[in-house]
Amino acid sequence: MAKIRIDQLGRSLTDKLAPLYWVSGDEPLLVQEACDSIRLAARQQGFTERDLHHVDQSFDWGQLLSAANSLSLFANQKLIELRLPTGKPGDKGSRALVEYCTNLPDDTLLLVVTGKLDATATRSKWYKAIDGAGIHLPIWPIDPPQLPRWIGQRLKQAGLNADNSAIEMLASRIEGNLLAAAQEIEKLKLLTTDGYVSAELMASVVADSARYDIFGLADKALLGDARAAVKSLHGLKTEGTEAPAILWALTRDLRQMLQASIQIEQGKHPDWAMKQAGIWAKRQALVGGALKRLKRAKLELLLRQAGGIDRAIKGMRDASAWDDLLDLVINIAGAQSLSPINIRLNLKL
Repeated sequence: MAKIRIDQLGRSLTDKLAPLYWVSGDEPLLVQEACDSIRLAARQQGFTERDLHHVDQSFDWGQLLSAANSLSLFANQKLIELRLPTGKPGDKGSRALVEYCTNLPDDTLLLVVTGKLDATATRSKWYKAIDGAGIHLPIWPIDPPQLPRWIGQRLKQAGLNADNSAIEMLASRIEGNLLAAAQEIEKLKLLTTDGYVSAELMASVVADSARYDIFGLADKALLGDARAAVKSLHGLKTEGTEAPAILWALTRDLRQMLQASIQIEQGKHPDWAMKQAGIWAKRQALVGGALKRLKRAKLELLLRQAGGIDRAIKGMRDASAWDDLLDLVINIAGAQSLSPINIRLNLKL
């Protein structure tokens, strides 16, 4: 299977489409945009029908093969989208993917969307089986040193120019959240009249957004200030902030903290562990304090709770994502204890 970079995707989609595209990674904005580009190219080339499947523990893998073998009366070509967040299809899924790739349908395009793959997945039978069947697009995080350059490119794509101080200001504010950067750039398009973003304009935009800020919410929860965190969450909801963006910020912190906690348990110095986990230097005092009360077992439970919220957002679980976000924020702040039994009952796995 050919492996391409994200900047090569557009050019590859101008030719005849591959029968299979596999997008993997943990950057929601870049993954979404890559999938949007593939879907658009597919529609332009006649793939007018789309079947979407979310893979969980109860997924029937026979649906993949039956979908590949059936077309509606109104379409000659079909796009099948398979969302596999864990990147682990299991034994049944592995056999189904092998069978699918052994007999690729001529009138079907398969788009597989997964999270970041670990080394174990790349050595699996199903990974090797689909090698050569299509194109793999791994999405890598934008490292802090490259973030200003990425922001500058996004501004140019939006028809904007900005001085370096304005770009650095935005990079510092979002701290790696590409979705937040894209939202700010859309806001800037509405505020500028000449296409130029000065440091003063950027500062005013940042100030306007500071009242209820996603990262401010996360910081309040980590600080243990449940009252302020809940107030920020309600403010974000009222202002129209999307639940996935809030969940992304909270989950990012929990994952980094879990990684650091594991290293600390193994005897590593907390500062070194947090640096290795990708926690920014200016946040290490805050996160270090939170790690003293949020131990590994609790962090794992909180991440499990976050996974349930993600399924609720995607319609895979009958629950209110906002109610669950409120519960998650309170638990991160330490205002309510967690137990494995409560988590299982709450998420109804």
